[in-house]
Amino acid sequence: MLAYRNGDNMKHRVSVLWAGLALLAPSFCCAEYKLNMQEPVSDVGWQVFSLHTALMVMCLIIFVIVFGAMFYSIFKHRKSLGYQAANFHESTTVEIFWTVIPLLILVGMAVPATKAVLAMKDTRGADVTIKVTGYQWKWGYDYLDEGVSFHSRLATPQTQFENFNGSGDASKNENYLLEVDHPLVVPVGKKIHILTTANDVIHSWWVPQLTVKQDAIPGFIRDTWFKSDKIGTYRGQCTELCGKDHGFMPIVVNVVSEADYKTWLDEQKKLAAANQDDPNKVWTLAELKERGQKVYDSNCAVCHKPDGKGQGIFPALDGSKVANGPKAEHIKIVLNGKNAMPAWAKTLSDTEIAAVVAYERNAWGNHTGDVIQPADIKAAR
Repeated sequence: MLAYRNGDNMKHRVSVLWAGLALLAPSFCCAEYKLNMQEPVSDVGWQVFSLHTALMVMCLIIFVIVFGAMFYSIFKHRKSLGYQAANFHESTTVEIFWTVIPLLILVGMAVPATKAVLAMKDTRGADVTIKVTGYQWKWGYDYLDEGVSFHSRLATPQTQFENFNGSGDASKNENYLLEVDHPLVVPVGKKIHILTTANDVIHSWWVPQLTVKQDAIPGFIRDTWFKSDKIGTYRGQCTELCGKDHGFMPIVVNVVSEADYKTWLDEQKKLAAANQDDPNKVWTLAELKERGQKVYDSNCAVCHKPDGKGQGIFPALDGSKVANGPKAEHIKIVLNGKNAMPAWAKTLSDTEIAAVVAYERNAWGNHTGDVIQPADIKAAR
C-alpha cells in the first residue's frame, strides 16, 4: 500500500506496464503466430490483416487506459486511506469529453474499415470468372469463359473419419478433411471473379488466406473476388451450417503460373470431350453397373454407406422397397429428392442417373435385373 503512495514507484510501475504492452505488440503483428489470422497472399488481404491488427492494438490501449484508471482510482482513493465519496450531479465538461473521445475513436476505425470493404467489393476488371455452386455436400465450379465444369468433393477416405468402435482406419492423411479430388485452379496475379449460388441450402465459400468469403444462396447470385500474388495451395471450408456433412465440404485452390494454368485448361477441355457420353448409346447391364458404382461412390455412399446399409435418417438401399420396387418411382426420387435426400436432376447427367439407378437395383442383395437407359431418364425429367 505504501508503494502506491509513493509517486516515483507509481511512475515506475506505469513504465513497466507500457514496456510489457510494447513487448506484446509484435506478437499481434506476427502473421506466423498460430492464434493469429493466416498470412494473406494479396494486397487486399494485407490491408485487412493490418486493419485487424491496428484495431486490436487500439482496443488493447483503450482497455489498459480504462481499466488502469479504474483500478488506480479504486486503490488510490479507497475508504481505508481516509477518502470520502464525492457526491455531485452533472458535469458538462465530462459529458462532452466522454462523447467526443469515443466518436473520434469510432471515426478512426470506420474510415480504414470502409476503404477495406469497398476494395473487397470492387469486382471490376476481372481476368477470370468462375461460378461456384454449393451442393450438399460438395462444390461445383464452372469456368464461364472457358466452358470447363467439374465438381469438387472431399478426398479423405470415408473409413478415416467414420471410426465407430475402432472399426475404421486409424491412420490420417496429411491434409485430413482438407483435401479434395478436384481443386479449383487459377493463375497467379490475376483477378478472379467468383459468382456464388447454391443448389439446395445456404452454403458459404471461404478461403482465409485469399481473404474471400461469400455466402452461396439458392436462387441468388452473389459475387466476390480474390487475387493471389503467390503460387501455392490454399485451403478453406464451407462456413455455413448446411446439414449432416457440413464439415466435409473443404475447398482447395491451386494458384499456378499462367503457363501452367493454360496447360491445365487444355487438359480439362480434352478430358471433358473424352468423357462426353453418347446420348444414343444403348448400355448393357454390366456397363451400367460399372459406371453406376463410380457415381454411387462419389455421390451416394457418404449417406447410404458403400455397402448400401444406410445410416441414421438415410435408409438402407440393400433390400429396400425403392430399389426393388417400380423403376419409375426410384428414378423420380433420384431426380427430385425426398426428405433429406437432395435432388440430383441438375447435378448428374442422364447417363449418370441411369447408371446409378441400375447399380442400386442390381447391387448387394438387390437383383432386379432392370436395365435403365439414359433415354428413360430423359423421358422422366
